Amino acid sequence: MLPEVEAWLRGRTSSSDDWPLPWLLEAKRDTTVSVVLPARDEGETVGEIVAAIRHDLMETVPLVDELVVIDSRSTDDTATRATRAGARVVAQDEILGDLKPMDGKGEALWKSLAVTSGDLLVFIDADLREFRTSFVTGLLGPLFGDPGVVYVKGCYDRPLQNVQNGGGRVTELVARPLLNLHWPPLAGFVQPLAGEYAGRRSVLERVPFVTGYGVELGLLIDLLELAGLDALAQVDLGERVHSHQSTEALGGMASQILQTAWSRLERQNKMISLHTPSRRLAQFRRGPSGHHPTVRDVAVAERPPMITVPGYHSRATD
Repeated sequence: MLPEVEAWLRGRTSSSDDWPLPWLLEAKRDTTVSVVLPARDEGETVGEIVAAIRHDLMETVPLVDELVVIDSRSTDDTATRATRAGARVVAQDEILGDLKPMDGKGEALWKSLAVTSGDLLVFIDADLREFRTSFVTGLLGPLFGDPGVVYVKGCYDRPLQNVQNGGGRVTELVARPLLNLHWPPLAGFVQPLAGEYAGRRSVLERVPFVTGYGVELGLLIDLLELAGLDALAQVDLGERVHSHQSTEALGGMASQILQTAWSRLERQNKMISLHTPSRRLAQFRRGPSGHHPTVRDVAVAERPPMITVPGYHSRATD
């Protein structure tokens, strides 16, 4: 690792236990906090997560000011369960309705900027099992602790079939090699694709959001360029338990992450592109007569910095 990365690891990596709730409440002062859950067909888990945050961090203590679920065209009872548990639920396609709708988790995250008001935003995936509100408090700690920190990623163990670090296959096979090759200052992030992270509105509204599965990688790279490594931090949240995707589904995610990296390499003049990458992914499934190809579109779309969108009024105070 680069010496600057080793120094960053020592100075910008903490644990959720390092940020006790009484300290956070004192440090909060007049800073407002919004927690956002992007959710699509997560009726089995979203209610429990919302209920825990509302009870522990809104009703018991006033740490979180706003709890919003962005419903991404769910066909199950995600919206109903989230509402009953105490969240404000907003349909993704109803936000900035004059814009052509796009698909993907990143679209929900980007649009959440337009319907929330917090100075700090905490993003939590809605498929977590055995959720603990220390995920939220841990991510807020470095932001309250140092005004120079603008973005905090969660890191954790991801067990898969009783293998402690068996999860995160796309991280280890795609994202980590890409970062080490082309953005070595980011090599110290344990979980660069973590779905749990927090940031200052004043910074998040100034970077583009990839609408699909490349959103986490894109944010990390763009915020490094915008704010520098020392403005980024990570917090050990312990263990993350969730449902895992099939290898076929991970292939689609990997394709979008590779395209996200490609666009950043071009934008930052790290390479000269001599062709346009294909937006189609062919995969194979065995049938009665052998292997049959399935081809799907894995194109990556991108939303511009929210601050540039007509009608958006920045609520940032820092």
